[in-house]
Amino acid sequence: MLTNPAHVLSRLLVTHDNDGAPRCAPGPTDTRPAMSRDDSHNDDDDSALFRRAIGDVRPLAHDRVPPWKEKPAPRPRQRELDEAQVVEDMLRDPTDPAELETGEELFFTRTGLQGNLIRRLRRGQMPIEAELDLHGKTSDEARVLLAGFLPACRKRGLRVVRVIHGKGLGSHNKLPVLKGKVNYWLQQRDEVLAFCSARPVDGGTGAVYVLLKKQGRVASSE
Repeated sequence: MLTNPAHVLSRLLVTHDNDGAPRCAPGPTDTRPAMSRDDSHNDDDDSALFRRAIGDVRPLAHDRVPPWKEKPAPRPRQRELDEAQVVEDMLRDPTDPAELETGEELFFTRTGLQGNLIRRLRRGQMPIEAELDLHGKTSDEARVLLAGFLPACRKRGLRVVRVIHGKGLGSHNKLPVLKGKVNYWLQQRDEVLAFCSARPVDGGTGAVYVLLKKQGRVASSE
């Protein structure tokens, strides 16, 4: 006859008291120690003790680039470049003969004329389309010739002409009489935009390049 295992186990777990009353056998005992209220305080004490043991903490130095870098203050770069250019221009030696002045050169320009146009005129880079030679002329003859020459050239559409006034080496007291008068006459003529002493190859201080207005235009538009 087979016996039910569960029935046998229940009988083994039942015992009797001294008085014969049955009672259940105690179950397996939990041997783990009970958690006291002071255990959490002990954890806090351990943390404080650890912090005191290691002392102050400082981050280690490294060579990694930080993810953000403060932008430098803005600089007036264009103003600095302009000031540097001024200093350079003051210190450099002139390399273009047109930039050298000896006190004998003639130079005149109307207001508003382009600087690049003046530089080309002084360097002799504009073709000479006609010339008037006043050598050996009296002041009256030179004035009449010049007054007829300039409007005739402008009417023909010429832009640059040369007027040779001489250096006055053959005049009384070796003074350039016509040079001063040509300088004055040219400034009074409405056809004239600018003039300057010629390069040595074209007569030097004994002649001038003259820039004339275009037909039907004013000086500021040249």
